[in-house]
Amino acid sequence: MTSSSTGLHAGRPHARVLPSDARVSSRYARVLSIAGSDSGGGAGIQADLKTFSALGCYGMTAITAITAQNTCGVTGIHGVPPDMLKAQIDAVVQDIGVDAVKIGMLHSPEVVRVVADAIRTHQLPHVVLDPVMVATSGDRLIAQETVGVLVSELFPLAEVITPNLDEAGWLLGRSLQDADALEAAAQDLRALGAQAVLLKGGHLPGDWVVDVLSMPGAPQAHKLQSPRIATHNGHGTGCTLSSAIAAHLALGLPLQQAVEQARSYILGAIAAGADVTTGRGHGPLNHGYAPIAQRVFESS
Repeated sequence: MTSSSTGLHAGRPHARVLPSDARVSSRYARVLSIAGSDSGGGAGIQADLKTFSALGCYGMTAITAITAQNTCGVTGIHGVPPDMLKAQIDAVVQDIGVDAVKIGMLHSPEVVRVVADAIRTHQLPHVVLDPVMVATSGDRLIAQETVGVLVSELFPLAEVITPNLDEAGWLLGRSLQDADALEAAAQDLRALGAQAVLLKGGHLPGDWVVDVLSMPGAPQAHKLQSPRIATHNGHGTGCTLSSAIAAHLALGLPLQQAVEQARSYILGAIAAGADVTTGRGHGPLNHGYAPIAQRVFESS
């Protein structure tokens, strides 16, 4: 395995130079979040939009559920009807277009199937699936019967899935106790149908956080590690990381570099918000600690 560290803004793609006789128009890097709404603003759709903006992308949404929550926990979940979810996705894709997709909270089998059908119908590119199952507070956000449908319908359509330790354990039916278990677990998740897996080890004890990226064609998993940042403000960390990966894919980076850049961004956002008090529970990251101007690309 190899370790990696990169600068936050290194390796960003430049706008393409077109022939002088080509008709030129300008557009943004467009990222669609299909996820639940967090009324507290730290996770879900709200965190995704903040992340897209901070990384210079144009964010769009298709809301799967409305939650009543704050930094202390979730007190209510109201699912959006599947036909309304489909209408949101269709409206965005047919008018604005999509360069990458982040998928978060999907609470029912019907909702999962609507999203999978939309990805296939519209041939949506660069799908990042964060299999959200449990909130930072410990509240369950997905029904048990949804898990199997999520695996069979969406794992094969995603460019990468980004489970945390608890979610990976739930999917594999076993507990992951140490960093040595991460690579085998990532390979087993790929055996379930995922093309690539970023398995996050942040819930493991220790002074270092170790994540593992397993990709097709790579003989070994790619290991990413960093010193742990002491903070109580971890609400929305998984949402933010997956949306940052989607943003970098929309900007044109290959998967491994997109993951590295997204990880650099989230470490900076955690550090910048580590000592800030927001609410009485698990506070959010500082998503806007180093905003990048929105990118404009030329296309024919």
